Amino acid sequence: MRKLLMAAIASFLLVGATIAQDPDMWALFSKTRFVEKLNREFGMYFLYPRFPDELKEIEGKTVTVSGFYIPLDMNNSNIAIVSKFPMAECFFCGGAGPESIVVGYLKNKPNKRFKTDEIVKIRGKLKLNEDDIEELNFILIDAEFVN
Repeated sequence: MRKLLMAAIASFLLVGATIAQDPDMWALFSKTRFVEKLNREFGMYFLYPRFPDELKEIEGKTVTVSGFYIPLDMNNSNIAIVSKFPMAECFFCGGAGPESIVVGYLKNKPNKRFKTDEIVKIRGKLKLNEDDIEELNFILIDAEFVN
């Protein structure tokens, strides 16, 4: 009986260890380096990302990001902004960098109204933006909120 119990526990631990874990997306985003380059169209210098290979490898795959909900002034929007930091410290209002924010283009409008800085989890296909300065660098396409 004891051997059977030990075998069951070992099997449980082995199966648990092989289940794929979601990567820490904030840690991967933070590996992105930014290079200041002149944008001739705007006549200004902007930070352009250089994504690490491990982030490029998961582009187009479905990923999940947890963070603080940052509201937009757009009513009935299918866009969600999620930050690694609360609004007072986020990329837009605080001193955080562009690697600390992600935009989700939602499949459907949320059926719930989120509060500023509410912790949310969002899932979608990762798209990396290297060139469009009018868009965030980390984008989730066909995104949805996860409970």
